[in-house]
Amino acid sequence: MSQPQPETGKNPYAALAEKYDLQIDFRPFIHVEGVDIAEFRSQRVDVATHTAVIMTSKTAVDHYFRIAQECRFEVPTTMKFFCVSEAVAYYLQKYVTYRKRKIFFGKQSIEDLIDSNKKHKKEKFLLPCSDILRESIPQTLEKHQINYTKAVLYRTVASDLSDLENIFYDILVFFSPSGIESLLKNFPGFKQNETKIAAFGPTTAKAIVDNNLRLDVHAPQPQAPSMTMALENFVKEYRKKEKAS
Repeated sequence: MSQPQPETGKNPYAALAEKYDLQIDFRPFIHVEGVDIAEFRSQRVDVATHTAVIMTSKTAVDHYFRIAQECRFEVPTTMKFFCVSEAVAYYLQKYVTYRKRKIFFGKQSIEDLIDSNKKHKKEKFLLPCSDILRESIPQTLEKHQINYTKAVLYRTVASDLSDLENIFYDILVFFSPSGIESLLKNFPGFKQNETKIAAFGPTTAKAIVDNNLRLDVHAPQPQAPSMTMALENFVKEYRKKEKAS
């Protein structure tokens, strides 16, 4: 699994491993690094001129307040926060007194926030983000004529996987195109051979195919809305074929 291990032992992957006697290792193929203050200033974005912030993740929250501190900008109590989900909104409590702030949140996507954005169209929005930003976010904001400024506060970089060079897995599971980039950066001569590759999401699947790799497991699908369900279906089918042969 090319992502961090779940925080609790009780999770769908642990249940899957126990049910089918599988070994599942978690290893992040990518990690986030904050841009330094010099690089941020080179973008010529003045956080103080913005009256609202669009938060797309907990990571965006962390780096917004980090940069604010490094710029010696005290975030005013009048600052409005628009978060893509309730979980991100509640995460703000790490930095602000929640009940004293104007905080709005959607169900899970930027589209859910548009109605709230439109009701506050006079605000000047700041969008803290990674160097890799889903195109749908700026496209949606621009489509609805939301006045916003993009600020790259952190970047996604490949993790060092050199210790895995001589370790071979039956299935590699990816959740973002960046994970594929990390695999090929760490192992330029990677040959898939009999290794199965699983992808979550259309952009991850596309990255696999674009890099001339074979896509063996893909989620979400109608019959497998989650990665654990897709893997379970694959394992069941694989073991059926093994018995038949």
